[in-house]
Amino acid sequence: MKQTLAAAIFTVATVATASAQTGEAPNTILVLDASGSMWGQIDGTAKIQIAQDVVGTLLDTLPDGQNLGLTVYGHRTRGDCTDIETVVPPGPGTREAIRAAVMAIKPRGKTPMTDAVVAAAEALKYTEEAATVILVSDGIETCNPDPCAAAAALEEAGVNFTAHVVGFDVAGDPQAQAQLQCLAGNTGGQYRGASNAAELAEALTQVVAAEPAEPVAPLPARLRVTVREGSKTGPQILDGIKVFLTAPESETDEDPAAIAEAGKELSPGQYAVSVLRIIDEATAEAAVELTDGESEEVILVLQPYRPGATLAAPDQADAGATIKVDWKGPGGDRDYLSVATSDQKDDKYINYVYTNRGNPGELVMPTQPGSYEIRYIWQSGNEDVVLATRPITVVAVAGGLSAPDEAVAGTTIKVDWTAGGYDRDYIAIAKPGAKGGEYVTYVYANRGNPAELKLPVDPGDYEVRYILGQDDTIFASRPIRVLEAKSLVSGPAEAKIGQVVEVAWEGPGADRDYISLAIPGSEPGDYVSYTYANRGNPLELELHSEPGTYEIRYIAAGDKEKILASQPVTLSGHVVALTAPASAPKATEITVAHTGPGYDRDYIAIAKAGEGGYVTYQYVRGEPQVKVRLPEEPGAYEVVYYLGRDEVPLATVPLTVE
Repeated sequence: MKQTLAAAIFTVATVATASAQTGEAPNTILVLDASGSMWGQIDGTAKIQIAQDVVGTLLDTLPDGQNLGLTVYGHRTRGDCTDIETVVPPGPGTREAIRAAVMAIKPRGKTPMTDAVVAAAEALKYTEEAATVILVSDGIETCNPDPCAAAAALEEAGVNFTAHVVGFDVAGDPQAQAQLQCLAGNTGGQYRGASNAAELAEALTQVVAAEPAEPVAPLPARLRVTVREGSKTGPQILDGIKVFLTAPESETDEDPAAIAEAGKELSPGQYAVSVLRIIDEATAEAAVELTDGESEEVILVLQPYRPGATLAAPDQADAGATIKVDWKGPGGDRDYLSVATSDQKDDKYINYVYTNRGNPGELVMPTQPGSYEIRYIWQSGNEDVVLATRPITVVAVAGGLSAPDEAVAGTTIKVDWTAGGYDRDYIAIAKPGAKGGEYVTYVYANRGNPAELKLPVDPGDYEVRYILGQDDTIFASRPIRVLEAKSLVSGPAEAKIGQVVEVAWEGPGADRDYISLAIPGSEPGDYVSYTYANRGNPLELELHSEPGTYEIRYIAAGDKEKILASQPVTLSGHVVALTAPASAPKATEITVAHTGPGYDRDYIAIAKAGEGGYVTYQYVRGEPQVKVRLPEEPGAYEVVYYLGRDEVPLATVPLTVE
């Protein structure tokens, strides 16, 4: 049959722990391939079905006390090289759970063969304990480009790591066979071929029963090698490090450059100890003489690792401007570009932008002219390290403001400005001597030029300012005198509750200024009714529904709410009378005559006696009498005249619904 790049893997990962040496069953992880190629057939049967049957048989042969788990990959998503999942954690009594999980698998994804072996090795702590992986594959790795190199790395880093491999239906694919044989050979494991279900079962049984390789003896206690970066008092580094021991040729017949990191019995004598950091090939070495029965420690110190980085940016920029910085470097999630003074520490800056925001990065310049540095900051652990710098000169930007010398409080003026116009810059009104970030009113510069700036409602001397938003620097300013606003309101001195009256006014007429009806002595923002001043002049104001003495006010609503003018008004009640039948049959209409205000929202209602509200109603709409339909339910009711504003009852007569 034709082979594809999809690989079918079924892996048994075994840890030979100290418990195994005492007779206890070692932990085992079964890793089963659910990639798309498992739908391929052998003698009319899908390979996934063959694998499921073989796994079921294998489970029956394992000891009851075997600590067993299951990992599956390629079973959830298509085209995903990270689709690897431990479905059943290793433990005793898991055989039936594993059997059920295996039978439910539906292949669909790619074949991360090498990463599955690596994941199994890591789960088994292969750098601390002996570990064995048994792999069954039907083709070529589709994700990791070099299984051979990965196997060699596992062998080098592991305490006693072995991968046994079964090539399932790969006899016609020399490239796949070579890959699988290399994976086994580079780890000291066995390779076996299988072309059908019976051969697969036989090969799997053989590799499961294979004796684990003899564990490599640990590094003698007489020699301890410690590797540090930068300081002998710092933490020891282990990741990406190789340690070598070289013995004199006369000492043994072994390779004089034998790698000792896995532990090799060393006879007393002279040795050269060296360390290699793989990422940049930095080295350090020392000589040591081992004496039988005594301990020696060798500390090897490497210079701190620094990846390369470069920066490209203009030599000069305007104060507050955003420039583009081309960069090359590690590009880690927490790496960033910064602008700082030359005497600032690595982790200090004026502005910054993360490298993961894009290349080139967009970096905002300081607002103060002068000499600065652009830096590439690499975040190594909890340390900010400068990998590259380049100087930049920040120059002042000419600019200014044009605004009237004086204007009326609460009005809006136009301010022409010449400046950078950066996103967070703003035009503000502030008291003279106030700090840059302190203001009474403001508008963002990017809203337009000229800017429309509303003045404070309190008269006095102020400053119009252009503020650089990034640090509230006052870029430009000019004085302005805010004049007291002349204002008045003119309305009736007496009126009826709920009445709509005309009010003439004089004042700034700003967008949010309003005419209100309020209780005398209350705060400027308190009211019982209101209407915006820009609705007209004169304008209509609806009065309150309770009798009493009130104020009609002109309210300036700028930086705060202020009463600019007011006049008193007395509200009195209405004389209202109702004429209606004393009783009437249910669900009929009755005619109710009334004398009352007759406002638009006033209505005649039928309500249950003593309960308020209404059951049915009809708007009066200025008519002297209205027809109202009675409820379906007989009983004691009331006919009520309601003032539409606030639904205040003005008159009531009893009614019996029969």
